Amino acid sequence: MLSGKKILLGVTGGIAAYKAVDLASKLVKQGAFVKTIMTDSATKLVSPLTFRSITKESVSTELFNDNAPIEHISLADWCDIAVIAPATANIIGKIAGGIADDLLTTSIMATRAPKLIVPAMNVNMWNNVIFLDNLRKLKSIGYSIVPPESGMLACGYEGKGRFPDPSEIMYFIRTYLLYKRDLESKNIMITAGACREYIDPVRYLSNVSSGKMGLALARAASIRGAHVNFFYSAIQDKAPYYLFDSFQCSNSDSMHKIVKGLLADNDIVIMTAAVTDYRPKISSISKIKKSTEALSLEIEPTTDILADIYSNKSKNQTIVGFAAETDNLKENAHMKLKKCDIIIANDVAVAGKDETKVRVILSTGKEIPLQGDKFDVAQKIIDLVKQYHIKR
Repeated sequence: MLSGKKILLGVTGGIAAYKAVDLASKLVKQGAFVKTIMTDSATKLVSPLTFRSITKESVSTELFNDNAPIEHISLADWCDIAVIAPATANIIGKIAGGIADDLLTTSIMATRAPKLIVPAMNVNMWNNVIFLDNLRKLKSIGYSIVPPESGMLACGYEGKGRFPDPSEIMYFIRTYLLYKRDLESKNIMITAGACREYIDPVRYLSNVSSGKMGLALARAASIRGAHVNFFYSAIQDKAPYYLFDSFQCSNSDSMHKIVKGLLADNDIVIMTAAVTDYRPKISSISKIKKSTEALSLEIEPTTDILADIYSNKSKNQTIVGFAAETDNLKENAHMKLKKCDIIIANDVAVAGKDETKVRVILSTGKEIPLQGDKFDVAQKIIDLVKQYHIKR
């Protein structure tokens, strides 16, 4: 994932500084080399020894160091990406104003590597117009920003400004190290999860889909700059907090209505959701009581959403479908290709797992096998879909 990548981690004096330890640990576990710069305020909250113990690399705190007299240049040249997490309003204001008066700001000014900022602060500081202007300035000159979460803050306030889960920050780092922010002009609709067709209020017909592949695709597309409409049924994990246009669809009918209604607004549609193929013909409004008698359930097919939207798409849109199979994977996937521009075939055995193995089949007949971590596979799928969409 990040094997051999060199990451310069800047830690400033926000109360979330202790969470940067977990981030450093996760980076090291993925094979990255992590060197840390701590501001003087950060050292009041977390010991430099903690980061040194976790990373087994240098932890620097002073601009003037006799042992490394031009360390801000050596660190700036060394890294593949510079990450400031947490980034206070103070450090963001200094960088935006071109102030370089400590080791972290001089290193950031000197590096030519991508720069990723993870703001964390009180909600009123986040909403301060001067701060927001500084943040916009950094974005406009190529800095990447991980948006903070909303919720209860350490100061007792509630609102935007909370340091994100380090696992989410990892997705941003992986994207900016290995891919590009190249989808800013695109609207992408993604569906995920297992639809449920209720027999009665407590029982339903469904399938084994976890929604992990759809979540990975939504994350990847959003971080790469796309406006993502994310519609999901039952999923094992929560939708990322930065997917603002997310909506839960309980069954195939509700998913069909919302996908068809917004079809015209999207350039690319990726139908990862496992829509239940059948539903009860009659659903009971109250729980069916257990008895010793056999229960007969009459079922009927649900609407083929993929086929319907493909027949209603414009020539400039790209529709991507998924085919989960137990037998004859390639043959069954090719049969489904008449309903979309690209079909992605995978074995049912990968459902719920973090690793996957898929075969991307284009309408041209070309096949591309992909395997690995679902987030990496999602990025590669997006690359292929983007290339297809541009060329069509």
